[in-house]
Parts: sequence; structure tokens; C-alpha cells
Amino acid sequence: MEPTPPPQPQTTPSLDLDNLKALKILGKGAMGTVFLVHDRAADPTARCPFALKVVDKSTLHAKHEAERRARWEIRVLSRLSHPFLPKLLGSLETDEFLAWAVPYCPGGDLNVLRYKQNDRVFSPSVIRFYLSEIICAIEHLHNMGIAYRDLKPENILIRQSGHVTLTDFDLSRNLVKKTAFEKQSLNNNKFPVLPVTENPKRHRRILTRWLHALPENKTGLKKTKSARVSPVSRRQQSFDNGERSNSFVGTEEYVSPEVVRGDGHEFAVDWWALGILTYEMLYGTTPFRGKNRKETFRNVLMKTPEFVGQRTALTDLIQRLLEKDPVKRLGYLRGACEIKEHVFFKGVRWDLLTDVLRPPFIPSREENDLTEKAMSGGGVDIREYFENLRAPPPSMPPSPLPSPSHRSFAEY
Repeated sequence: MEPTPPPQPQTTPSLDLDNLKALKILGKGAMGTVFLVHDRAADPTARCPFALKVVDKSTLHAKHEAERRARWEIRVLSRLSHPFLPKLLGSLETDEFLAWAVPYCPGGDLNVLRYKQNDRVFSPSVIRFYLSEIICAIEHLHNMGIAYRDLKPENILIRQSGHVTLTDFDLSRNLVKKTAFEKQSLNNNKFPVLPVTENPKRHRRILTRWLHALPENKTGLKKTKSARVSPVSRRQQSFDNGERSNSFVGTEEYVSPEVVRGDGHEFAVDWWALGILTYEMLYGTTPFRGKNRKETFRNVLMKTPEFVGQRTALTDLIQRLLEKDPVKRLGYLRGACEIKEHVFFKGVRWDLLTDVLRPPFIPSREENDLTEKAMSGGGVDIREYFENLRAPPPSMPPSPLPSPSHRSFAEY
């Protein structure tokens, strides 16, 4: 059954594949390839390149399901209107390809940015900045009735301005939101609401003034590299409009306990993933990573997260987000409002996030390099790229050495 889209779709222009020139490949995934492209007719010097995700319909393994997920992502993007979420710039479909364009984020993803740090971790003040924008993005999705279900560092991109944007919505799902009364009836142990204190100074524009940094404690921080795994699925992806989802989707180290148990899940899975993300930003590793998938899932169900040093507002936030019972998890009752009221975000001016002109990291501009590549004729031909992928691999020449399998049974 086709997913029920959010209301008020926005019209987007159609793209012409013949006018698009790929400057380079930005990434490859299970569903498609993302190119950095420019429109040779409208932007011959590549002053405003954009990211184009291209799905080769002829090579999809689970063709119907993957194609349906791709169309769902386009429909979700066409309805997004938020500063920390991508905007659909256009789409195209031919007999071979299904593609859509979103703004290019030259800063890479949050995982790449973390590895550029000296200790491969972020300071509490930087974590607060990025979390604030991510929370606002997820809040907007939840208000639209969409559970994101794929929050992880690789899906958080850094724009040219230094602000974040979420990407990859093929695992997202439409859900019916419970009323406050229904949620309250399920939760007999409601967490106390932490008051937020407004700072009297207004019109703050730079990071150092936008927040009050907490003292850092890097003693004993781990530098273990986090395992990166692909989304896993044991059931057919469902987009049906319902109160709960029973599909098993996500990334292993970010999957919530209710997903592992198969109990059905709701919007609280995104707040669990936010807790995992925050832990990784602070310590450089995820809290429940095991030697294999089975051990990771066991840790998700049974293990409590380990913290280094004294208890802080940030570790308290992580612990409340990583509550294994989704009904008791921070954010379950009142969504993002609960999380915004946590003491870790004290002093944050949520209405001024987009006005911060000096985020923690500003990507370097590469316009001259892109223009030179566009004018010199360099780059990647999209059709030729996929034709090469479809071509069978060249046959290997016979080995000059005899294979052990050629030995007679008697020799063994």
C-alpha cells in the first residue's frame, strides 16, 4: 500500500538529465548514487551546484520495494519547509533512472567532522549547538506525523553556512500521533519538567554569545572508531498510516530496544537515536556496540550506558534519552518540548538558531575548483557511469600456477 503523504505538497521543477553535468561523486548507497551536479543550461559555470541522488531502476534488487521507498523520499522532501531540513530542488524520471535534487552541503557529515577534532569528540558547547538544530528538525518532522527512524552522524550534513540539515528519508514513516491523554495513561512515572530560563540579552548572533559553555571534562575519553553498518530489515518496509510500526529498520548501533524486541514503535525511536548520537559526539563511540550484531542487540536490551567522570547535565540528558522503556523516555509525553526544557539547554534561544553567523565549523568554499572543473569538461557522465556498473566484470586470465583443487584425491 502506498504511504499516506503529509499535507500541502509543494510543486517542484522537473529536471532534464541531458542538461545535468556531474562534477564528482559525493557518495554511494544501497539504493543509489549521489552526484554533485550543475545545470549546464542554467548554470554553466557551476556557481550553484546541487546534490543529485540517482536510482538506477534496472539494477534494483528488490525493485518494487526500493523504488517505492525512493518515491516516498521524494514525496517527503517535497513537503519539507524548515531551515534544518533539505528542500527538494527538482526531480526527474526516465525509463532507466529516478533522481531528485537537494542543496549541496560542502561541509560533509557530522561523523567526518568529528574525526577532524583533536580527540575525535566534540566539546559540550559544540554538542549543544548541533543538538539544538537537530532537535528542531526532528520536531518539525514529528509535527508532520513523520518518524525519521534513521538518525546517525552520516545523515547529518553541514551546510555552507555551518548549520546542519538532515538527509536520507527513505526509512521515514507516517504515524498517527497519540493524544496527550493517551500518552499520560501509559506513563505513570512522568519525569519532572526542568524549567528553562530565558536570557535577558537579545539578538545574539555568534556562538560564543548564543550559549554558556559548560566546563569540559575529557578525562578518559575513548577514541574507539564507531562501527558503520547499513540499515537492516527483517520485515518488508511498511508505510501504512498507523499508530505503531512493526518494521525493523535503522542502523544497528542506533536501533532502539522496542525495535529490537519487535514490540512496535512510535516517534520515541528518534529520541533514543538522539541519545546514541549525543553519546557518540561526547565519547567518540556508541554505548552499546558489541563484537557482532547479536551482542550489540543484547547490549541495547540489557546494558546501561557507561559514563566517564562526574555526572553532568549532558550525561543526565543522555541517560534520560536512553531510557529503554519508550513510555518513560524523555520526549515521549510532549515531544521536543520536553527535551528543550532540559537543563543542558538552559539559556538557548531557540528562535535565534538560524541567526547564528559563526557556527563551530564553517566549510571552506570550493567555487573556483568547481568552476574550473565545469569549464574544463571534467567530471562524470551519469549515464556512462551506470552503464559501466551494469557491464559484467572482465573475465580473469587463467592462473599459471596449478590450483590445489587439481590435485588428485590420492595426494591428500
